[in-house]
Parts: sequence; C-alpha cells; structure tokens
Amino acid sequence: MKSAVLVINAGSSSMKYQLVDPAAGAAVATGLIERIGDPHSRAVHTYAGNRTTFEGAVPDHAAALGVMQRLFDESGSRLDGIRLIAVGHRVVQGGTRWSAPVVVDDEVLRGIRELSSLAPLHNPANALGIEQAAAAFPGVPQVAVFDTAFFADLPAAASTYAIEATTAQRYGIRRYGAHGTSHQYVSGQVADVLGRDLSELRQIVLHLGNGASASAVLGGRAIETSMGLTPLEGLVMGTRSGDVDPGVLIHLMRVAGVGADQLEDLLNRRSGVLGLAGVSDFRDLTGRVDDGDADATLALDVYCHRIRKYVGAYHAVLGGADVITFTAGVGENSPVVRARVLAGLERLGIELDPERNAARSPHARVISPAGAAITVMVVPTNEELAIARAAAELVQ
Repeated sequence: MKSAVLVINAGSSSMKYQLVDPAAGAAVATGLIERIGDPHSRAVHTYAGNRTTFEGAVPDHAAALGVMQRLFDESGSRLDGIRLIAVGHRVVQGGTRWSAPVVVDDEVLRGIRELSSLAPLHNPANALGIEQAAAAFPGVPQVAVFDTAFFADLPAAASTYAIEATTAQRYGIRRYGAHGTSHQYVSGQVADVLGRDLSELRQIVLHLGNGASASAVLGGRAIETSMGLTPLEGLVMGTRSGDVDPGVLIHLMRVAGVGADQLEDLLNRRSGVLGLAGVSDFRDLTGRVDDGDADATLALDVYCHRIRKYVGAYHAVLGGADVITFTAGVGENSPVVRARVLAGLERLGIELDPERNAARSPHARVISPAGAAITVMVVPTNEELAIARAAAELVQ
C-alpha cells in the first residue's frame, strides 16, 4: 500500500474510523471507540484479521485519537509508517454551501459549526473530530464529505416546503436530506452488481440503521428523500420520531409548557423505536416480539408501516421502480423487517424469495424471485470507502 486515506466518523460519544486504500477499494484497518466522555470507554481495532481492544477512560475526542493511534501501534500497523494523503470526515450537514467534498480550512470549519442548528446531533461532533484530527496529523489535508451533497440538486418540488416563501428563504428552510453518501454509493453498486447502466435505472434505496432514510434515485440522480431540513424527518428510527404532525409540537408547547430544547430531546433521543418499546437495538426488539411483547410488536409494526408508505410513494414518484434495495445495519441484517415491509405488494410487482431473504451473506445479493418485475436487493453500504475515494480524488 503506497498511500491511504484515514476516514473518521466522529459522533457525540463515539468515533468510527477506517484506514482505506482507495485504489484497492479496501479497508486496511477499522476501529470503533465508544462512550467517549465516560470513565468506562471501550475501543475495538481490527487489522489483518486480528482484534486489539482498549478499555478505560477516554475523556474527549482528542483522547480518542490518541487511543486510535495507540491501537494502530499495538496492532503492528503504525500510522507514522504510512503515507496519509488525506483524512476524510463524514459531515452530516453542508447546507446550500457545499454540494461536493471540500478541503477544510478555518472558514469551512466555522461554516460546519454554524450549520449545527440543522444537525444538532452530528455537526458539532463532526467539527470537533476535524479539529482534533488536524492537530493530530499536521500537514495532512482534512477533507469534509457531506451527507447532504447527493441531495443538493433535488427538484424544487421535492426540496420546497409549503410555508411562507420569504420566511423559508430567510432561514434556509428546505429539504436537505441526509445519508447521501450511502444512498449514492449503494445506488451505484446496484448498477454494477446487476450489470446495468445507472442512467437507465429507477431505484428506491432504503437505508435502515439506527438512523433511517429512503430515497428515490432516477438515472443516478436523487429526486426525493425522506429526511428533510434535519435528519429528524421521515422514517421511524432508533430514537428519532420521523414524521410527526407539527401540530403535536404546538400542542405540547401550549398544553404541557414544553420548550424547544425539551422538544428536541424528545424527538431526537426519546422517540422512535426506543420511545415505543424501550429498546432501540433491533436484535432486542425482534427478540421481544418473538416473546409476545405487545409494545415491541407495535413498535415493529409502526416502523415497517412507515417504510411501506415511502416505498409506495416513491414507486409513484419514479413512475414505477426497477430496483428496491435494503442497506445499513437493519436493512442488511433483518430478514424480518424486509419481509414485513414488502409483504402484500405483489400487485406492484414487488416480491421476495423467502429462502433468498433468509440467507445470511456479507455480499450484495438479489432476494427477489427470478423473473420478478422489480428486483429486490440487499447491498452492504460502505460510506467509508466512498469518503476515502472522494477525499483522494480531491487532493490528488
């Protein structure tokens, strides 16, 4: 490996990273540091098939980068022996300022922080990760790759909210979307796996993880997406509500005296599957469903019902679909969710092969019957590879 890109995805209390060889399209090393700010933090680092772990206090993101470098050293893949051409960062919100990757300078970093009101759970942590990585790797270009970029040119009918135009313009209110790096990568992989021309495909992509979103992709271009001004709109998620009547918020403000910060906490951290069932991990949720838990059963029904609504809507927006693809943690690993979401849609040309759907595999695959009118697929997402390639292309 002559050169590599270090990809960092900094969350509020976690940091995922990969060392990627963009030319080979492969991760050389991967890691996850959890519970940053907790005295009982944990890190797992994988290199050459071997796992190296760390347990102890990681007080902040600067300390997390130190732990990461230590784990690289202990695993035999010292970063100072590798030519880093860039550090690529996932940044959730780029607003209307950035529709493509950008090398981060002080002005860009300031802009990312200013956009935190649109992604309060993500942009502050993303900015902190960039700042700390720049200090840890002086002279190495820091590249921001924005989740909103793929949706920057949504048709006006899809990106515009029907509120007073002058207010929307003044405060930057429009649909920005999120998970765009994943949606773009997966829709491209679909074309490659099927041996089809991307420009001829009508695709529905379902990114189902702790955060969840749907997109309609026509000829490689996103024409609709479920997340909106913030990553809160759309599908039901692990802890986020997704779509909710704005009148609910007004009602809580008037009747319960709930303020903006409390509403933000409610909708982002205490709603979704967690709010309905008390758990957000789908392994726990489906286990409880199997045990007959009524709250868990309702949560799963609500979750899948919302996705079905978007599948139907995007089928109409596209004028029919060629491919429906499941990706991300839940989408890739839960045959139960996939089956529930698509059950009874045969009249739309949507079918699942039960054996194919139940089969476990880490690879991209078709799970619809041979000859089905609409191809249904599972395609593992790889946002880190997409970020690494974008960063390498920009700096080289």
